[in-house]
Amino acid sequence: MDDARQIENLLYLYAEKIDAGDFAGVAALFRDADIVAPAHNSVVSGEEAVLAMYQQSTRLYADSNTPKTRHLISNVIIEHSPGAVSATARSCYTVLQATDALALQPIISGRYRDELCKRDGVWGFARREMHVDLVGDLSQHLLFEL
Repeated sequence: MDDARQIENLLYLYAEKIDAGDFAGVAALFRDADIVAPAHNSVVSGEEAVLAMYQQSTRLYADSNTPKTRHLISNVIIEHSPGAVSATARSCYTVLQATDALALQPIISGRYRDELCKRDGVWGFARREMHVDLVGDLSQHLLFEL
């Protein structure tokens, strides 16, 4: 698989893990990375801190142990030179959610700007900037006010 495809798969793997409620798996993806939310002047670094962030911020439902969401990643733009060990990726996200108290609907949309690096032949996150553009009803998703 070529580098661009491996990077794209990494973006989708994040979405798959968070929708499955696998916060430990999400944290492992960011074990050597920073997650930055510029609007909140927030930086979370490393696996343990990322795990704590998701556990403290995202509601899981007892019947499925998931957040009952679907993260859709789109408009992926990867900038990378052949043979390089670093790359950037820009993408959009839209999160859908449906719960007993919330009909299926988009609840938030925004952009990711990722910096990635290749270590021992494997692509991984080095930094993720999370930008929020559109906000819907987050009452069934987040454990804090955005």
